[in-house]
Amino acid sequence: MELPEYERIASITRSIGTPAPANIPVIEESAATSEVAALYDHFRSHFGRPDVPGILKCFATHPPLLRHMMDLSESLIFADGYLSRRHKEMIATLVSEQNACPYCADSHGYFLRVHGGSSEVLDAIRKNDLNSSALTDCERVLLGFARKVNIRSHEIIRQDVDLLYRSGWSEMQVSETVHVAALFSTFNRVANAFGLESQGLLSLFNSGPDAELSGITTIERISQ
Repeated sequence: MELPEYERIASITRSIGTPAPANIPVIEESAATSEVAALYDHFRSHFGRPDVPGILKCFATHPPLLRHMMDLSESLIFADGYLSRRHKEMIATLVSEQNACPYCADSHGYFLRVHGGSSEVLDAIRKNDLNSSALTDCERVLLGFARKVNIRSHEIIRQDVDLLYRSGWSEMQVSETVHVAALFSTFNRVANAFGLESQGLLSLFNSGPDAELSGITTIERISQ
């Protein structure tokens, strides 16, 4: 599975490894054995990233959970679905910023840039400025809904969903928005509780021999 964000990381000679989490020990690559070692090896070979990210090491304390999270991430997060990768990364970054998760906010801010999100879009999301002109009208509605899923899901009513439909989002796109926002609420809490630090990926966005390129140039398959 080719992921442009991981290809870019692999092209940078500097190590991307993160310090051990501050609160709860994880299964480091050097200490992994049996099932965890096999899953780590699969991740590196399948995704083309030279190291295993810290969030996966957190789940490795329970190998079946690690395996399921890897499968879930590949099928839902790291793929175009009813939502494009760019829109998923917008949601992931917004939710991670809301939940004050430096690890996920940095990683998925970087992924957003690689998948065509402009610096203005990223800046608006990091500032929680959904009125920014960098966002389209339908993106403002989508992100506003994702924000509500994250912090006030008990207040969501049918009118919230109807607004998304009127803005051009389909029923399946709305459902996927709920799944992505809720999943990142989980990721954020795991990363923060274990004590993961930011990987500093955003600082690498313009690093390397192709620094003049603003991410990948693929055209969004889903236009909104």
